[in-house]
Amino acid sequence: MTFEIELNGRGRTVSIERAGHGQYRVTVDGVAAMVDAQRIGESGVSLLFPDQSHAGVAVHFAQGPSPGEMLAYLGGRNVTVSVNGRRTGRAAVDSGAGAHGEQQVVAPMPGRVVRVLVAAGDEVQARQPIVVVEAMKMENELRSPKAGRVRDVAVTAGTSVEAGRVLVVIE
Repeated sequence: MTFEIELNGRGRTVSIERAGHGQYRVTVDGVAAMVDAQRIGESGVSLLFPDQSHAGVAVHFAQGPSPGEMLAYLGGRNVTVSVNGRRTGRAAVDSGAGAHGEQQVVAPMPGRVVRVLVAAGDEVQARQPIVVVEAMKMENELRSPKAGRVRDVAVTAGTSVEAGRVLVVIE
């Protein structure tokens, strides 16, 4: 299976082939690696690279703010990933800054809301911090996918959230 992935504004071609139970050959822009992959809960994947000196990594995913986008939590950072963006007409969107219509900011993985930085009715700019969520002992600052007005804030500080839960809606 081959995907067109856009990560931090850079396009990549990723091919994934099953190579055995829990093992996959992953080719990124023509460079192949063997990967052992196992699910972690509902939203996570544990990745081990047996033919390289890298330690294992855990990646957690949640539905992104727009169709064809996912939020990936890796190494203490949240990253928006566009999957097959050219096919869905969402290529080259700069971190959601060109997003149109109502946008939802969702929890990228299970955690606890530490701070809510906006209130309903507030005007926000694209990429402005709006909520801080603690997950796996790390604080993750979630940002607005576009400039607009906060329509709804669905959480308060101290709220426990599951991956994919809507935290804030921007219109």
